[in-house]
Amino acid sequence: MTDSPMVDVLIPTYRRPAALAVTLTSLVGQSHHPLRIVVSSQSPDTEAILSDEALAATRVLRAQGREVEAVRHLPRRGMAEHRQSLLDRATASYALFLDDDVILEPDLVERLVRSIQAADCGFIGSALVGLSFEGDRRPDQEAVEFWDGPVTPEVVRPGTPAWDRHRLHNAANLYHLRRRLGEERDRLYRVAWIGGCVLFDTARLRDAGGFRFWTELPPEHAGEDVEAQLRVAARWGGAGLFPSGAYHQELPTTIPDRRVDAPHVLARPA
Repeated sequence: MTDSPMVDVLIPTYRRPAALAVTLTSLVGQSHHPLRIVVSSQSPDTEAILSDEALAATRVLRAQGREVEAVRHLPRRGMAEHRQSLLDRATASYALFLDDDVILEPDLVERLVRSIQAADCGFIGSALVGLSFEGDRRPDQEAVEFWDGPVTPEVVRPGTPAWDRHRLHNAANLYHLRRRLGEERDRLYRVAWIGGCVLFDTARLRDAGGFRFWTELPPEHAGEDVEAQLRVAARWGGAGLFPSGAYHQELPTTIPDRRVDAPHVLARPA
């Protein structure tokens, strides 16, 4: 009998069979154990939920004693509703929302768990590094504000100076900063928001409303992950993990219509 997983890895996916297989394969080598993985697909029901390559990865994960669930979630009502449906399935203390086009270093989940337990905050995330930009240095975007003390609640709004922190997550800025600073010890830093790989305290994400604001958005929207993080950070704080350890596959977005950006259109509770 295995211990109950401390982490649910929640992966929303849509018509990215190859990228999803790569993401699942990067979970095979994770040092944190046990893990429960839930893949929720919004691909048409004429397409398989998992490709043959993804199925092969899930077999290895299950052979390691890791639980894998693959479900289809239709109709499509937007990303916020999709994420809420995954949160509704979560049973672990921590929920790692992981995009379907991410590659993780083998110890990343372990590092995220260790960091959020030590910080006792609402979320900690690893921003995605795009290594196709390895030769594109942007020193003006490498500013970082490390948390020197405890992670505390923080209200961040679009258009404020704190909002500009997201520039650190562009291109390969975190990779270049890692090389420039030359240190590998885990440190937490202040963020506006983080895309693609975010570990939440499940109870605190639910207490902040989760993604239930999906009913206030049209199906075509973006920024739902940002909105949830802003609400959690305002009550319990949130942070980025440095070095990151998460890499973007850099595929075209599956949400081309981004005119409705959740943080800009939703009024958050005080």
